[in-house]
Order: sequence, then structure tokens, then C-alpha cells
Amino acid sequence: MANHAYLRVWTRDFSLETMIPEFARFLTTAPLSAPHGTFDELIVQAVDPGEAPIAEWDLRPLKAGPAEVAAMAAQYLNSDTAYIATATWDLWAFNMDTLKWDRKPQPLELICHGPDYDGGIAASAGHFQADLGFEHFFTGHGGMLRSGGLSNSSKFLDSSNSSNRFEHPVEHTFRQWMAAGNNLSEYHAKTRENIQQLFGWVDAIERALPVERTELWSEGEENMEARLDEILAQR
Repeated sequence: MANHAYLRVWTRDFSLETMIPEFARFLTTAPLSAPHGTFDELIVQAVDPGEAPIAEWDLRPLKAGPAEVAAMAAQYLNSDTAYIATATWDLWAFNMDTLKWDRKPQPLELICHGPDYDGGIAASAGHFQADLGFEHFFTGHGGMLRSGGLSNSSKFLDSSNSSNRFEHPVEHTFRQWMAAGNNLSEYHAKTRENIQQLFGWVDAIERALPVERTELWSEGEENMEARLDEILAQR
């Protein structure tokens, strides 16, 4: 299963009294998908993820914005509760079937962790957290965008490389495509656009909230922030 990437945000004054107003401001910063720009669902989860949600709303018919989502969440104000809003945002994605780029809506999950939810997980996972979707939207597949990758794309077709002999046919076709012409450079450029959108969002959050710190984290990268900086620095 593909790794996911996350944005975690801690604020200086986070408390039961501030969390819903700050959640509304966090939602306001989200770069939602251009087609509709509203939220799809709100889930209110008490105690921990093993419990059944105590409330759920399908927001699509309501075309709910941040204020409406926050008002619904405020009906269940408790320190041991999490509020999970889902939406979409537009990212560049490479379609391995068509070998073409598409900028299209991708799932986005935005969470407010109450101070006592899930044993105080907010301390490690953020007062606010965004599941950004697949890690490779920002880091690329298979290490292709690591330092030196753009100038050494021919290595992806090296038949003497034992790892290449056992890869999936789709992966092999993908590597062949990336080694041809300017395809790898385009892959880098599209990935950079995704990263720049993400960094722009982090800037917007820091302007909207009393941010103590932020963290970009992924399931597959030891230091995701350093990885993204490396990709942006490549020319």
C-alpha cells in the first residue's frame, strides 16, 4: 500500500476553548479543489479511533464551508474528541496507464485533535493534522528525484541492474518512459509544483494561526522536509 504524507501543526494557545475557532481558521487556509471548494464530510470521533463516530455529516449537498463545519463540530465540544473534515485538493499526478499528467482532485483529510483524544495524541501528531495523500505526489516514485537523478536517468534502463529484472511490468514501463527525452525533467517540474503548493499552504497556516511549530512527515521518508527541500533545490 502506498505511503501517505502528513502535515502536523501545533499552536501556542491550544485548549478546549480555542480549538474549534482555530479549527475553523485551519480549514479556511486549506487550498481546496477548484471545482467546488467546499467540504465533503465531517466526522466527530470520541475517545479514540477504535470507537464508533458519535456524529457524521455528508456535507456535499450543503456545500459547507469552514464556518459551517466548525459550527457542527462545536455541538460536540469535548477535550477527548477529534473532528475530521474531508475534502479534495488539486495536485499533479502521473497516470501510469496513459503516461500522461493530470491535475485533478485528490483526497484531503483535516483533523483537529482534542487535548485528551486518544491518550493525548495531539502532543505527538499535532493539534491539527492534514493527511495530504500519497507521499509520491511530493517525493516522486522510487527515488527518481533524488540528487543526481535528473542527470542520470539512463540508469533506470540498465538491464544489468538486478533490481530492475524483477520489477513489475508497469514499473518497468514507467522507468522506460521517464528515461526518454525530457520526461524526467517534466516529472520533476510537476512534483515541484505540488511541493510549492504545499509550502504555500504552510505559510498561510502560519499567518492564520498562532503557530508554535509545524512538521511535514511521511511514512516512507526519514526526513520529509529535507527531502522536499532537496527536490526544490534541483535544477
